[in-house]
Amino acid sequence: MSNLPAPRPRRTLSDIAPVTWEHPADRAALQALRALPGVDEIIRKVLAMLGGERGIRLLFQANAVRVGPTQFPRLWHMHVENCATFGWDKVPELYVTQTPIFNAGAYGVDDPFIVLHSAALEILDEDEILTLLAHELGHVMSGHSLYRTIAAILALVSLGALPMFAGIALLPVKLAFLEWSRKAELSADRAGLLGCQDVMTAQRLDLKMAGGGRGGFFTDADLNLEPFMAQAHEYVNTNEGLDVVYKVLHTLGVTHPMHTVRAAEIQKWVAAGEYDRILAGEYVRRGSPEDQRPLGDHWRDAKEYYAKEAKDFGQQVGEAVRSTASKAAEAFRNAQNRGSSA
Repeated sequence: MSNLPAPRPRRTLSDIAPVTWEHPADRAALQALRALPGVDEIIRKVLAMLGGERGIRLLFQANAVRVGPTQFPRLWHMHVENCATFGWDKVPELYVTQTPIFNAGAYGVDDPFIVLHSAALEILDEDEILTLLAHELGHVMSGHSLYRTIAAILALVSLGALPMFAGIALLPVKLAFLEWSRKAELSADRAGLLGCQDVMTAQRLDLKMAGGGRGGFFTDADLNLEPFMAQAHEYVNTNEGLDVVYKVLHTLGVTHPMHTVRAAEIQKWVAAGEYDRILAGEYVRRGSPEDQRPLGDHWRDAKEYYAKEAKDFGQQVGEAVRSTASKAAEAFRNAQNRGSSA
């Protein structure tokens, strides 16, 4: 008798195209990144530094465990199950690497592979691991792997430590990589939800990424999704004083959005009805005209999102400035009144 878990009752999304779940700003941000001067040279130099795709793969072959039917078989079974859910015939190689830092990634160029950190396997339950695997498969299917590999490297090193890029205006390129990377994560989060097909599981993954989970001090009873989602909405809607400016500054240098933001974005996507429509079979098929639509359509889809984001940011900054000025004026008047009554 097999010890492998029985397949979970999930809808199969045969031939689903990644454009179905991609965030409206994802593809547009990637195209904007590709249009920046110096991007091609940076990609070429970073790949040369790493030894190309073979060098990247050898790094994990040397210092990680490749998952397969007889190596972490339950994990392999879940990975194959995810590929079947998305109708994705080529099962990417999967590795587990020993590290106490929670993370996972999709790497490579022409033949991407997925890496899970051992910390993720210690913290997550099976459904959450399946969600994480679907998230990374989403990156693979969307063709994110190359650019995410470069973004991760640029995020790890300071600009002054890259003499090989002398002559390239690196800061704008680095910020563009990171901006796209954050939007790509929102796309992959949607793929994770489509893999597990349980909204609470997808949001619980964000909860555990933000604050840990099982093992040691924690038990499952210590984790409560409802107050975490309340915290998420509180963060998203907090624009007091200069909060909005701090949010932007905290985010500029990272590859991933804040975990509370990601949980709130999942809820927003579900509330818009997109998730239910996909499960009902209303999605773009790979190779269809909609899947091959021109870049201009993606720009139009993203325009409204970025216009609203910029408008909200401008309004929030204006309100913050007015609030700060009002408080400063009030403090000045109070000081004057105290001085005149002394």
